[in-house]
Amino acid sequence: MANKVELAPLRPWDDFFPGSERFAKPDVKDVAKWNNRVVSNLLYYQSNYLASAVVVFLVVGFLNPLGMFTAMSVVSAVFLGSVWAGENRAVINNFKRQNPTAFVIAVMVASYVLISMMGSVMVFMSAITLPLALIMAHASFRLRNMKNKLENKIEGAGLKRSPMGLLLEALGQQEENIQKIQSFLEGKLKE
Repeated sequence: MANKVELAPLRPWDDFFPGSERFAKPDVKDVAKWNNRVVSNLLYYQSNYLASAVVVFLVVGFLNPLGMFTAMSVVSAVFLGSVWAGENRAVINNFKRQNPTAFVIAVMVASYVLISMMGSVMVFMSAITLPLALIMAHASFRLRNMKNKLENKIEGAGLKRSPMGLLLEALGQQEENIQKIQSFLEGKLKE
């Protein structure tokens, strides 16, 4: 039975950005532990991250509206053109089905070339790269709390579905959650 997808609630500011005692440098020698922290925070704070990204996107757009509009228009046109071509041209449709990654890369390269010809690359890249960098920094340095861990166990068990959970699952970041949940529950039962 498939559960419906729900957006996680917006976490309070004092939970999202508490004092420095809730932040710590990740253990770069233990990549699995660091990855677990990032995935957990991405799931738990996904609505806060979305709101932060929208704010940065709007600020960059406000500072250079013409560059942002130009870049968004070019990317939209190239994307819509590639979808149209994929549906109406057999050669492109076959290429898209046989090489989906190459097709996406071709669309991205075409967008980049056209945006660079119009001088809006840095504006658009700032609006996308800056929010991603801020999100990754927060997810890497924010220590998890018990509510965070519990919410992630519920999501990992499939009892609750969220957009970020689906994205992480598609990227192969949720594969071992069932074993983690089993170990977690066994540990709690022994206590």
